Amino acid sequence: MEEEVDVEALHSFYRGVSELIGVENMLRLFDQYRGMQITIPIHLYDRNLAAEHVIKHYNGHNAYELANKYGYSQRWVAKVLRDYQRKE
Repeated sequence: MEEEVDVEALHSFYRGVSELIGVENMLRLFDQYRGMQITIPIHLYDRNLAAEHVIKHYNGHNAYELANKYGYSQRWVAKVLRDYQRKE
């Protein structure tokens, strides 16, 4: 199906997407979501699931690394850990 796509005639959004992820994946995205407005979340990781992983992988000294890994602030990580300790 890629052969049928005239990339130069694509809407600028789809042309950008095709350059980013390839024509085949752009077409899959188009088929799945065409006509819908999509909001891309700022964070890659779900807040609640990331919190669970922070709690699970915190070793007492790696708050900075966990904040960077999950894309949240050190303050957020500290709050997650503090809230968890209060529940315990």
